[in-house]
Amino acid sequence: MLQRRQNAYTAKYTRINSGQLVDWPEVVTEGKTLEECRAMLEDALREMILAYREQKKDLPAGRALLEQIPVSV
Repeated sequence: MLQRRQNAYTAKYTRINSGQLVDWPEVVTEGKTLEECRAMLEDALREMILAYREQKKDLPAGRALLEQIPVSV
C-alpha cells in the first residue's frame, strides 16, 4: 500500500492576482480573483508533484515561513 505524506507549501500572492510557491518557484499561476488564483495554484502544485514523481525527483521540503517585519525609516 502506498503511504502518503503530507507536505505544506507556502504561497505568495501579489496584487495582480498572480501566485507562486515560495519553496517551489516553478509553480506559478494567475487568476482573476484571489480564490481563482488559489485554486489554480493548487492545481498547478498537484501537476508538478505528478511530474516530479514520474521523473523520480525528490519533492521540495516545503514549510517556508513568510512574515512582514515592520521597520521605521
